[in-house]
Amino acid sequence: MIFGLGQQGTTNLLTRALAAVGQHVEAVPDPVQIHYHLPGISLRVHRDYEQFLAELGRCFPQERQGIRRFYDECWQVFHCLNRMELLSLEAPRYLARMVWQHPGSCLGLARRLPLTVGAIARRHLHDPELLRFIDMECYCWSVVPADRTPLINAGMVFSDRHYGGVNYPKGGVGSIAQALTQGLIQVGGQIRYRSRVTEILTEAGRAVGVRTASGEVYRARRIISNATRWDTFGSLLRHQPLPAAERRWQRRYQKSPSFLSLHLGIDADILPANVDCHHILLEDWQAMAASGGTLFVSIPTGLDPSLAPPGRHILHAFTPSWLSQWQGLAPSEYQVQKTQAADALIARLESLFPGLSQAVELKEIGTPRSHRRFLGRCDGTYGPIPRGKPWGLLGMPFNRTAVPGLYCVGDSTFPGQGLNAVAFSGFACAHRVLADLGYLVPTSL
Repeated sequence: MIFGLGQQGTTNLLTRALAAVGQHVEAVPDPVQIHYHLPGISLRVHRDYEQFLAELGRCFPQERQGIRRFYDECWQVFHCLNRMELLSLEAPRYLARMVWQHPGSCLGLARRLPLTVGAIARRHLHDPELLRFIDMECYCWSVVPADRTPLINAGMVFSDRHYGGVNYPKGGVGSIAQALTQGLIQVGGQIRYRSRVTEILTEAGRAVGVRTASGEVYRARRIISNATRWDTFGSLLRHQPLPAAERRWQRRYQKSPSFLSLHLGIDADILPANVDCHHILLEDWQAMAASGGTLFVSIPTGLDPSLAPPGRHILHAFTPSWLSQWQGLAPSEYQVQKTQAADALIARLESLFPGLSQAVELKEIGTPRSHRRFLGRCDGTYGPIPRGKPWGLLGMPFNRTAVPGLYCVGDSTFPGQGLNAVAFSGFACAHRVLADLGYLVPTSL
């Protein structure tokens, strides 16, 4: 579900990142962001905003006005963001320039920084089932309900799906990474593959380089970690005491679960001809945030048939799962548990796609152990989530860290989880590093 590939405004951060290195990826517009299959609710989030409001209004006719007011308030956040160049909030010159050029937008964002989606939803909406739906609207990308989801992030997600839209890159999501690496190399960058970093090197308390698993050492004036903060400060800097700022952050945030992932190659005849790409299935509201509760489904071949052989579809289904459920197993026990979990997911999917179990031709199963191993993330976590009710985005750290010369980037830095949010953190980090190195020419207001 790719945000940030739009062609207008300033929030199309993936398009901008690719353009910065002379690249572009062809993408297929997705007419429906998600087809929800929830207790008592079946609806599509259409790319067309009015069409989406009309469909949601048909489910909750008594709440039509409140629905529009709620989502329109999210649009106000988006419009504030979409007027400004999105760079580092740690750069005083940039902040001064934005306040001078866009005072209304800056004020609008500043007063909403402490707010969560839940607070705004209850201001406009009253039906308990509708408020549960808003919880799911947040949970499907933030993995927490509305009361723990920052309004700023939701303003981006809930609006950009109708503005820049959700777009699927032709050739698969990997084409984005391939284009970025090609562009980086063309502008003089170097990429070291199969070079797992095992340690961040420090001298006199300052980050000065990294050591890989093969023993190679790379030194640099600045070090940027895209690992989670738990990996960065708990593993890569394991010989250094945990900075006080990181202790405070860990008291406020915890690891979200990982996922059990199921990749299927299936006979295309089992699916409707115009099947939606993304689905979310939940049978019981009480299980929304539970392990194995919400089931996410992606069928990318509905948008790009070239990804599979003729007459076949790819179906990717995944659901939250904790690493602890997969530890302490013998290899044979691990395989049995994987098979049983996959069969259970396929059985649930039968409610959406009858006959699916008989149409499977290829099946691959990934667990939190797979996520930990191949993504290098502590416990295979999806990312950080607040331990309690957050103050909007005010608790998320910026890119600079307490260790001189070391920066963090990714979903455990401001503004948090989500593809476009992580792209924002990348732009912000690059801006802050260039400023610290003295490469940025001061600009007038």
